[in-house]
Parts: sequence; structure tokens; C-alpha cells
Amino acid sequence: MLEPGRALITGASHRLGRAMALDLASRGWSVAVHYNSSAEGANQTAADARAFGTSAVAIQADLDDPESTGTLVSRAAGELGGPLNVLINNASTFENDTVGSITERSWNRSMGSNIKAPVMLVQDFATQAPAPRRDTNGEPVSQAVAINMIDQRILKPTPEFMTYLLAKSALQMFTKTAAQALGPKVRVGAIGPGPTIVAERQRDSHFAMQRRACVLERGSDPEDILVAMRFILDCKAFTGQMLAIDGGQHLIWQTPDVVEDT
Repeated sequence: MLEPGRALITGASHRLGRAMALDLASRGWSVAVHYNSSAEGANQTAADARAFGTSAVAIQADLDDPESTGTLVSRAAGELGGPLNVLINNASTFENDTVGSITERSWNRSMGSNIKAPVMLVQDFATQAPAPRRDTNGEPVSQAVAINMIDQRILKPTPEFMTYLLAKSALQMFTKTAAQALGPKVRVGAIGPGPTIVAERQRDSHFAMQRRACVLERGSDPEDILVAMRFILDCKAFTGQMLAIDGGQHLIWQTPDVVEDT
């Protein structure tokens, strides 16, 4: 079990990032709430986290800017008073482009926030991560964990949201290879949510339809994502894998070609 320490959560001013920051704070963690433009939401998240009696700060950084990204980990550690034990790469850019509509702008935005920034942040996080402790058997126990928020789409790809899917697929491969490279000092895991919170510009009816279509006839709730986060943090033998918390969305098999043959 990873004892409470210091955590940085990117994109933590709202939605799942906020939920993860507050859940960690409720367990005694000091949290750095990263934001880009949502200062009001980040400050509110930090204030709500401090209500649990722990330290919490809001820190601005543009993850499309390498210089801003490059100081985020050190700034968070400095504000919280010591090395970070947890990094959650939650911030993401989600835009709908296709193979025919990809532009340099859409490519750069997706690759910047969804893969380039997480890689840079994990690099910096690993450099400052505390050394593993030893258990009663003399085996190392990591005191630093990075969690990458991915998407169940990498297991059930579609031709929509093309650059987003490409970037998240790369992040999945980075999760595996970074776990290989950084163990036992740092464990690296990932969570792949399914339909959890209504997306911006998504109709409620479409969101409900997505959840009904899952194998479990339901999607995931924020609490399900928090359970996965806690498991990754607390399971000292877990690394290099993604937990698909999606109601079985990635397992959907009743496509027209199958249904018509039955």
C-alpha cells in the first residue's frame, strides 16, 4: 500500500480530475491541482481539498508549451514541500477529426496534450521520485506511481477522433515501456474509462445509448474510476497495464455482421 504523500493531477479543475484530486485529499494526500485556463475551477478544487485538512495548491501550465510543461513537476513539488509520489496524467484534448479531416493543428493539439506532455511529465516525475523502500522480505516497494488516463477506444478503435485515438494508443505503449524502464523505482499504470460523464456537446440521449449498449448495459461512474485509481496506487505488484473501466464497452460484439449470422 502506498502511504499518503504528494500528488500532481493534470486537468484537475473539473470532471474526473477534480474527483481524483478530492478523493486523494480525503485519504490524506497533499495535491497539486493543475489547470490551463480554468483557474476558478482549479482554485475551488484546491479549496475543497484543503477542507480535508491537507495541503492543496492550484498550478497553471499550458501542456502545449514545452517550457511550461517542463517546470510543472518541480513547481508542484516545491509548492507541496517535497518530492511527488504520484503523477496522474489526466488532462486531454478530445477533438473529432477523421483520416480525411486531420490538419496540422488537430494533429499537434492531440499529440501535444495526449502523448508529448505525459511523456515529459513522467520523465521529470521519475527523476525526482523517492527511492523504493524495502519490505520485510527485503524486496523493493515503489514509492512513486504514475497513472495515465487513456480510453477504452484503444481496445475497440473507430475511425472517428482519429488523432486522439493515435495519441492515446501511443500513450498505452508508453505506459508499458515506461514501466519496463522505470521499475522498481516507479510503477506506471493506466485507466481506460468508457462512458462515464457526458462529454461537451454530447446529447444526453446519445450518452444514455452508449451506456445501454455496453456488455453490462451500463457504463462506468466516477466512483468506479476512483476505485481503479486506488487499486493501482495500493497494489504494489501492479505496473505496465491499463484497466478498462467501461462496463464492457470494449467487449461489444453484437455488430451487424454477427447478429445477422445468428
